[in-house]
Amino acid sequence: MKPIEDFYPLLSNVHKVVITMHQKPDGDAMGSTLGLFHFLRQYGHEITVISPTNWADFLKWMPDASKVVDYEKNKAEADKLIEEAGWIFCLDFNVLHRTKTMETSLLNAKCTKILIDHHEQPQTEVFDYGVSNTAKSSTCEMVYDFIMDSGNANKINLDIATCLYTGLMTDTGSFRFPSTTASVHRAVAFLKDLGLNHSIIHENIYDCNTESRIRFLGNSLTNRIEIFYPYNTALMVIPKSDLIKFKVKTGETEGLVNYMLSIIGIKFAAIAIDRDEERKWSFRSKGDFDVNIFARKHFNGGGHKNAAGGNSKDSLKETTEKFKAILLDYETALN
Repeated sequence: MKPIEDFYPLLSNVHKVVITMHQKPDGDAMGSTLGLFHFLRQYGHEITVISPTNWADFLKWMPDASKVVDYEKNKAEADKLIEEAGWIFCLDFNVLHRTKTMETSLLNAKCTKILIDHHEQPQTEVFDYGVSNTAKSSTCEMVYDFIMDSGNANKINLDIATCLYTGLMTDTGSFRFPSTTASVHRAVAFLKDLGLNHSIIHENIYDCNTESRIRFLGNSLTNRIEIFYPYNTALMVIPKSDLIKFKVKTGETEGLVNYMLSIIGIKFAAIAIDRDEERKWSFRSKGDFDVNIFARKHFNGGGHKNAAGGNSKDSLKETTEKFKAILLDYETALN
């Protein structure tokens, strides 16, 4: 993988371009891909953003989110776009299996592939150019750097600013996580100077709960948490029956795991959700406990030191019992 700087001189060479992200995209994935979309279109490229799956309703307000192609719903169209692309930008993921059923199409594509990502252990052999920087707060911060470092600060408009701020805000936990460096605040200051209205973005992301989502949250906090105080750990287990009862949509389990980490003394929080095809895990931690390593070792996942995810084909009961058994080996690390 060549350094991303080597790609800058190629930006003005007009191509058909695909920009993609990980499955079930969050604010950073959608913000970075749409931010890059609004930047590259100024060069005259023919650009399509493809999501491997659907996305949460709270992201649909973003500039040109309506133009994003859902791969699962439009496979033939999306495969043709990937096959015809001259460039494919892969944002906010670094291994192709994070794109679910898109993996084969991306792997077979003969075009130039460019990586922009901040997760650990990238699959560098499948990318031609790229940057992987785990010290960065978000992929949106990295797209901001991509634009600035390529000498194109003048091309950042309000649409780009809106998209990038979304990921900067969400992936830093509204600027409270340790990844919120001085460079993050400098980027936000630049975007604010352009006229960015950050309050509207916050409202669009966080103040759009349905009644059923609030009731689902209340039920989860009341009935689905188990605390393991000798291990400073909290576990939430969400059965499929809850998802059905409260009509939970894509994205409506986002942030649940963080509530447990707010409990005094809790250093490690985990949530298991019973999905149709697998059980999804999310892990969060404080301090030195590395959930990226934990997720990779035990639950086919990964991510960052203090925020990671995983999955399991076991039943909900089996995978949660496995978690509790594994926890016994981490008493020293969590005290």
